[in-house]
Formats: sequence, structure tokens, C-alpha cells
Amino acid sequence: MVLDSMKEIFEQMETHGLPFWEVVLRADMEDRQVTRNQSMAKMLTTWQAMVDAADTYTGTRRSVSGLVGGDGLKMRQYSIRGQAMSGGYVSEVIAEALSMAESNACMRRIVAAPTAGACGVLPAVLLPLCKRENLTQHKILEALYVASGIGMVIATKACIAGAAGGCQAEIGTASAMAAGALVAVRGGSGAQIGHAVAMTLKNLMGLVCDPVAGLVEVPCVKRNVIGAVNAVSCADMALAGVESRIPVDEVIEAMGEVGMRMPVEFRETALGGLAATPTGMAVKARMHKQG
Repeated sequence: MVLDSMKEIFEQMETHGLPFWEVVLRADMEDRQVTRNQSMAKMLTTWQAMVDAADTYTGTRRSVSGLVGGDGLKMRQYSIRGQAMSGGYVSEVIAEALSMAESNACMRRIVAAPTAGACGVLPAVLLPLCKRENLTQHKILEALYVASGIGMVIATKACIAGAAGGCQAEIGTASAMAAGALVAVRGGSGAQIGHAVAMTLKNLMGLVCDPVAGLVEVPCVKRNVIGAVNAVSCADMALAGVESRIPVDEVIEAMGEVGMRMPVEFRETALGGLAATPTGMAVKARMHKQG
């Protein structure tokens, strides 16, 4: 079973009386020819890898370029001191997004969700919520299946790689996956999941991929924060009853079209945007000299 649209998932939900996550689980079982237990065991391994990456972050590592490292720790300490304007859950989300994305830049083990450059978004919204609300392991797995299904649809209808569609494809997709997962955790309907996905993608549509010196560091790490906070806000809007005026599948298709029309300078080539600023070019020259 190939899930090539959100509409198809909604139809499967209605036809068979299944929750969103169960539709995705069955699709995985059919696609990979595995049992239910095997599929869930694989998803549990994925979750554990996210947990391990978070638990082993210390904030002491730096990337080879020296551009990235320690900001997750700074944000966490700032939050602990009670100084964060966002406060509570959201400040933890910010700290976790920074920490996880830094871990990728510092060559630590992470989970590409859906890509390495966007690895901080999904765990950033789920890890703090899991701790705060003592979510069961099964509830977390359900959320991850929802996120996976959303990512599968976007990869099929549009793209998930910065080189293909800009950062809107990477961080945008990760944000959509995270928003849908949050709605599912809070008991939202399939329609609400769809509205959350649509709103997250609309908010980040057109976001370029302009890595300084071609490294997945600046501005990539901090964009994980934007993706995570965007996911939280869109999940809350959807759960409150706010709806996207453009259907989710049409939003995904529009994102794909924007990506295809995006100039090559803004698709991970490091030829435009922040990468082409004087400072960005100086960093590139320094890295070439060191290399």
C-alpha cells in the first residue's frame, strides 16, 4: 500500500474505521513485508535513538568548522533560570531543537526525520512532552507513525531534500510531521492533523536552503527551532478548530512546485542567500584553506 496523498489516508481511516497511525502502520507492514510486531520494534528503535541522542548531549562538542556547538546548553540554562519569555514547554522545545541539530553538525548519532539537517524538529516537540505528561511508549509510537505517514506523502507528492526544493522541503516537512504527531498525541482527528500539516507548510513555504560554506550548520541548526515552534503553534491552532483554507494535499503540491521553480542558488548549493554574504564567503574561504 503506497500512501501518496493525505486524502488516501483519510479515506482509509473512514472506510476501515482506523486511526491515522494504524493506516500508516499497515502500509509499512505491506510495503516492507513485516509483521506488526516487527514494524513497531523498528519504530521503537528509532525512538530510542532519539532519546539516546538527547540524553548524551552535553553542550561541550563543537563542529569541525567551530560555527556550531553549545547553544542548546545555553538555551537550557537560560530556561532553567526562568528567564525565557516563551517559558515552560516551548522553551524546552527550543533547547531540544538546538541540541539535536547541533549533535548532527558535530557528527553524533541522530535520526534523520526526514533528513539529517532537519533532525531536531520532531524529537524537539516529542521529548519534552513525553517527560512532562508521562506519555506511554505506545502513544509515542503512534505519534511517530503519524509523522512517518505525513513524511511519506510529502516525499511522494513534493520533496523532502533541500537540494530538490530548498529548506521548505526539509524543515517544512519536519515541521509538518511534528505538528501532525502533536495533534495525534492530543487526540485530534484526521482532519485536524491535515489542517496542522497544511498550516505548517504554508508558514514555511519558500524558505531557501543556503548553508554557509556548504555545511549543515548555519543557518540550519537554528532553523530547526523555527520548524519546531511552528509545529507547536500549528498543532494548537488545529486543535482549537482553526482550519487551513487550502486543502492539505494542494498545499503539499504547491510546496513542491515552489521548490521546482526555486533558483539553483537557493537549493543547497551555497551560492546564494546567507552563504553568499561577505561573512559567509569568508567562512567558506577559511574552511577551504583549512581543508
